[in-house]
Amino acid sequence: MNRFCFVALFLFISSFMVADCQAVEISHDQVKKVLGKPVAAHPRLFVSDGELAGVMQKIKASDDLKVLQGEILRRADGLLNDKPVERKKIGRRLLSVSREALKRLFNLSWAYRSTGDEKYLKRAEAEMLAIANFTDWNPSHFLDVAEMTMAMAVGYDWLYNGLPVESRKIIRKAIIEMGIQKSLDGKRYNWWINTNNNWNQVCHGSLACGVLAIMEDEPQLAATIIQRSVNKVQKAMAEYEPNGAYPEGPDYWVYGTSYNVILIEALDSVLGTDFGLSEKSGFAKSAEYYLHATGPTGLYFNYADCGSKGGMIPTVSWFAKRYDDPSLLWNQKKILSRLAETKPSDLTRFRTSVLALLWSTPKATVPGRLSWMGHGHNPVAMFRSSWDDDAVYLGIKGGTPGSNHAHMDIGSFVIDADGVRWAMDFGKESYHRIESMGISLFVMSQNADRWKLFRYGNHGHNTLAVNGKLQKADGFAPIIKYSDDSKFPHAIVDLTDVYKGQLKKAVRTASLMPSGQVLIQDELEAGDKPATVRWNMVTPAKVDIKSNKKAVLSQKDKTMQFEVVTDANVKLATYSTEPRSKYDAENKNTRMIGFDVELKANKKVTVRVVMTPGSKAKPFKGNN
Repeated sequence: MNRFCFVALFLFISSFMVADCQAVEISHDQVKKVLGKPVAAHPRLFVSDGELAGVMQKIKASDDLKVLQGEILRRADGLLNDKPVERKKIGRRLLSVSREALKRLFNLSWAYRSTGDEKYLKRAEAEMLAIANFTDWNPSHFLDVAEMTMAMAVGYDWLYNGLPVESRKIIRKAIIEMGIQKSLDGKRYNWWINTNNNWNQVCHGSLACGVLAIMEDEPQLAATIIQRSVNKVQKAMAEYEPNGAYPEGPDYWVYGTSYNVILIEALDSVLGTDFGLSEKSGFAKSAEYYLHATGPTGLYFNYADCGSKGGMIPTVSWFAKRYDDPSLLWNQKKILSRLAETKPSDLTRFRTSVLALLWSTPKATVPGRLSWMGHGHNPVAMFRSSWDDDAVYLGIKGGTPGSNHAHMDIGSFVIDADGVRWAMDFGKESYHRIESMGISLFVMSQNADRWKLFRYGNHGHNTLAVNGKLQKADGFAPIIKYSDDSKFPHAIVDLTDVYKGQLKKAVRTASLMPSGQVLIQDELEAGDKPATVRWNMVTPAKVDIKSNKKAVLSQKDKTMQFEVVTDANVKLATYSTEPRSKYDAENKNTRMIGFDVELKANKKVTVRVVMTPGSKAKPFKGNN
């Protein structure tokens, strides 16, 4: 694809995204009209007292939800003799304290509401009064303020009728002065208002909960924040267009989307309207993205700054219920049942786990599709042979290293087969550890510190490196073709722009073939100078190289055949994943398998790598 065609395609995709998600501005008068109705009584966020009996009946009817309820009460009991959280920052963040407070106040408040036992009320009151006595909630890193505001809003609203009047006054004042009003302080703390990433969703969602909890006392403030939240969150929601792919990866989908859902559900539960937010088509489709972004091993397709594994995520239950699609719960129901039986404590690992009790639905059905593709700033495609735990799974991505939380992982892929992961991604580094060493981690330009990290550059991903150079941070690789045809399901990613000035052409095709084999094919063309292209794959498997073009990977009594098919002269090798510098974390029990391709000036070469799971394999023949 030439440069003109690439730009035309990108502009077409971008225009489609904008056309499909036009922001709908609501006026201050519209909000005031809604707020002019009688204010709902406390508690009103997410579930009223009138709805409580129905939730408790649902819990009684489900063995898994009974375990979750019991674990929430156990957590609450464990807090009774603990001290409240303290204002202790880690580096520039108070975020871990805010998140702990949110988990505690959800659990304690729900324990009180579901049992009526005042010991939980008293303990939650002590927690909130301690937080209200902080010097501040660290507005310089506003996520900390946002999540703390959310924590206090839940506690204030859910416990309102049992709290002493003086305590209510103290907590309400903290929500206003240390939370909501900090976002109105000029441009000092509110740079996130017009961003398009997870900060937007977390902050707008949390502050909206804050004003909905105190709206009868601050109607003008409530109108201001609700109007702003509804109008501005649409900037982040546009990122899901057109198909639902979340550019920051599945881990951050959980974070940003959960607070977006909290915003929608809070508005709906208190005001009876979400002002049309849940009707955004890309957002509505995004839980299907999350479903497919989890492999049969339970591991994510963890591109960008993403962890390797999720858990019991209440947000998925909300999507299944809201859009009447029980197939979205396929993975979640398995996780819930497994944890309820083997490790109940993990059911409450997510700080809003209580919401699963409110949003859970009883059924889960097998998804109807074996593959999924989404365009956007980080287009991805995922394929699987079935929805069984030992299925073959392939995920591949295009996109740009310049988007929020991105890595130079353009063209990278992951593979699961026979119950284990073969092609893997290292994921992110510890933000605090890296920042404490003086690295500016969230600048994405070509010469940014970020790319000094082995895990973040293309040398540490399952993609290509040309002449040892980095990918282009401002480049963009679209998925130019996708097919879910069972005869040849595949996706084609045009990588040319991220290797601009290094190669004349680079196009990668990824296919999960009907045989259960995985094909990664690269069509490469050099410019007017020779080029050396490193093909690389990170794996936790042991590697036994059989010849220049054949190897066998093995782990956990499973095997994977690895074969290079090309006319080029290549020689398989393994490469170390040990730290390259003081900034790099260890990557234990991993290695890379790959090879170099020498390209003469203006010459083309096609390289195919075929990986065959042991359950599908036949013995190698020949010496190539």
